[in-house]
Amino acid sequence: MAIAAAGPTFSCIHFIRFSNASSSSRSSSSRLRYRFSSNRWLKLNYSPAPHRFACFSSRCSITDTDIHLDHVTTDEAEGGSQAIEPECPMPIVKLNSDILETESLNLLTEATFVDTLLTALPVLSEEEQHALAATPAHPAGLHALYASCIAANMVEQLWNFAWPSAIALIHPSLLPVAVMGFFTKVAIIVVGPLLGKVMDHAPRLSGYNCLTIIQATAQLLSAAMIVHAYSVPPTSVSTLLLRPWFAILVSAGSIEKLCGVALGVANERDWVVLLAGVNRPVALAQANAFLNRIDLLCEIVGASLFGVLLAKFHPVTCLKVAAGLILGLLPITLVFTWLANQLSTGVLDRPKPPQTCCKTFSEDFAPDADSIVVKGLETIKLGWKEYLSQPVLPASLAWVLLYFNIVLTPGSLMTAFLTQRGLSPSIIGGFSGMCAFMGVAATFVSSTLVKQFGILKAGAVGLVFQALLLSMAVAVYWSGSITHQSPLLLFLSLIILSRLGHMSYDVVGAQIIQTGIPSSKANLIGTTEVAVASLAECIMLGVAIIANDLSHFGGLAILSLLSVVGAAWMFCRWLSNPTDEQKVLFSYDPQF
Repeated sequence: MAIAAAGPTFSCIHFIRFSNASSSSRSSSSRLRYRFSSNRWLKLNYSPAPHRFACFSSRCSITDTDIHLDHVTTDEAEGGSQAIEPECPMPIVKLNSDILETESLNLLTEATFVDTLLTALPVLSEEEQHALAATPAHPAGLHALYASCIAANMVEQLWNFAWPSAIALIHPSLLPVAVMGFFTKVAIIVVGPLLGKVMDHAPRLSGYNCLTIIQATAQLLSAAMIVHAYSVPPTSVSTLLLRPWFAILVSAGSIEKLCGVALGVANERDWVVLLAGVNRPVALAQANAFLNRIDLLCEIVGASLFGVLLAKFHPVTCLKVAAGLILGLLPITLVFTWLANQLSTGVLDRPKPPQTCCKTFSEDFAPDADSIVVKGLETIKLGWKEYLSQPVLPASLAWVLLYFNIVLTPGSLMTAFLTQRGLSPSIIGGFSGMCAFMGVAATFVSSTLVKQFGILKAGAVGLVFQALLLSMAVAVYWSGSITHQSPLLLFLSLIILSRLGHMSYDVVGAQIIQTGIPSSKANLIGTTEVAVASLAECIMLGVAIIANDLSHFGGLAILSLLSVVGAAWMFCRWLSNPTDEQKVLFSYDPQF
């Protein structure tokens, strides 16, 4: 008879020694198998072996278990026993079937006992299941991660506003900022996948802390180069680009952005999942939303703070203050990162899945440069193939098209444009802060749109809303009155309001793409999507490098507007002609 039991508790064990004669007198064998909850098996086999030193019999009291009664199997022994290979390296203990049949196992012959045992198991109510799904697995560690992200994002968002503002005051051209942005995106496209692979092989804590220190070092080096630029006599823009300090600035800026991307991926794809719990969807969704709000709120505070400083002090003084904040918040970030692991009982120290950690770093990267290049090209080719074959490709392409908008958005080029227009730095900082505030509001508005229209139509509403407001903003710019402050403020206000539609689609579109992409391909398709978006930004930054004069800003604004209109048209066309696969994926949507 074979019996499977999960999680048994043994009250006593008796060992009885039998003679060889008594053990060999039986012509059949009985097998007893206990199955534990950890999927480890203990095989207890009795067979009539002629030379056996001893046999053991166990008398067990089993409580709080799930009992599964399997069919009775009898192995007839004809002329000797057959060796049974164990399925796992566990010790084999042989039992005397007389004791088993007459004492402990006779309880299991009663079906009523099994039925009573199974029906007595506690089952969580629906309310308890919802409460469990909304409870993080490691709440204290998750709060420490939030604190670490606040310190790190404050520095990063402050620096994202500081460097283009300071560079724009050196020379009245968009070219230096455009060149830096271009090479930064190229670095993400080329080096990003390799850095991600290194992070997969490195331990979580040491890899994260190393990138944090490298990012802070790159920011300090960039600040030093910009301060040095203010100490040299002004030159033409072509001469400026050939200066050694500018080459160092571009390199440091690329490294800083690469580290920022890698740290963001680690937080959003790995750490928050471990701390919130992959099997707790509500808690994970709340943690994702909270991280998003932290990033946007830090953007508000960072941009506003540096804008106020720049309005009252010299740029060099502001850069020194920024460098002091970078140095001061670095140890705070590292301490809270360490606390996140300690308060979560070392969950971040656990080994990574076998597919990412089964090979050592040296085994995977040591062979030769040719194999690394071939593997890299094969990975890129596979990523593009999977990306283009995903069932929600139009929704993803609409998201990518939004990245062609590089001037009608609170980015480095808009900051440089407004600075060279003579606008007060406090107003520029307020513009960036209000755009980020609209992003925070969009995290709440998007849920209302989904309840009102469904997830697909909510995405269309966000894109159409953004396209309409940006059309009005471009019309105001081309009216010719942008040289006056009131029309300029109206132009900026329309861009701020358009961010509500942009961020609403960013939230809703992410859920649409998550629904359509299988979990086994999420990382591959997701990283390819980021590379495509960076490629879109590279193309537009290349155009900005060619048309770097302020007089060409209107043409860049039209190109940015066309990309947003194209995104809205593509998504609405996909929505109006749903495929069968789309109907199956979004069967819960009111449209279907």
